[in-house]
Amino acid sequence: MRSIWKGALTFGLVNVPVKVYSATEDHDVSLHQVHNKDGGRIRYQRICEIDGEVVPYSDIDRAYDDGEQTVVLTKDDLASLPSERSREIEVVEFVPSDQVDLLTLDKAYYLEPDSSSPKAYVLLRKTLEQTDRTAIVRFSLRQKTRLAALRVRDDVLVLQTLLWADEVREAAFPALDEDVRISAKELEMSASLVDSFSKDFDPEEFTDEYQQELRTLIDAKLEQGDAIDTDATFGAQEDEDGGEVIDLMEALRASVERTRAARAEKDEPAKKKTPAKKKSSKAS
Repeated sequence: MRSIWKGALTFGLVNVPVKVYSATEDHDVSLHQVHNKDGGRIRYQRICEIDGEVVPYSDIDRAYDDGEQTVVLTKDDLASLPSERSREIEVVEFVPSDQVDLLTLDKAYYLEPDSSSPKAYVLLRKTLEQTDRTAIVRFSLRQKTRLAALRVRDDVLVLQTLLWADEVREAAFPALDEDVRISAKELEMSASLVDSFSKDFDPEEFTDEYQQELRTLIDAKLEQGDAIDTDATFGAQEDEDGGEVIDLMEALRASVERTRAARAEKDEPAKKKTPAKKKSSKAS
């Protein structure tokens, strides 16, 4: 793994240097879009809706639209906002672990001690374990202020970003306001059903069947030769100095005509060697 950030956990006068790593990764097979007629890659261009021109990234600013007016935010505007001015993961408070709503948990990161001695790291880890507390921390990452929960997983400190309170929707369902009567027998039978399914959770027992079948399908197509050369899915381009992309259909049409011409030349000698059939003469 490669660290994505380096800083220090701070609480009181204690400073714990750490490296931050993404704790999760996407296992989905990466797919892209192609033209079903010829397999050519589909490209998305950044086109200005006013002049119809393709806009390079260097000329793109951000904007906010309130439905009636649009406010353009330049790169200088955004640079003036608070960003990663601090490399600190500041502990704000320690809370009972059961008070952290699972719904608010977002992306997870591993923290590795980044000093000659991991003593301060181990001390914080053991303190969280013994007190059954979760540290609520605040830090900046990729120009955003983040709130996160710091907890222990096995022997590693894990930083898990939290959604802000206004990012969690209220579950307001009128049907749940109705008075529903559940009998003791129904509750007993339901508990019995739960008990019949009860066991210790082992995530290794579960697999993403869709991704497995997708990989099997791709491997089968490759084995059968049902594939095209990747280079052929891209339209030819002029030199890197900024030439326009050649129209894909024109390139394909030219390739077909060249192939047909080469095949015709190859077939011509064979036609010359084949003797012409003699016409039978009829008796007069």
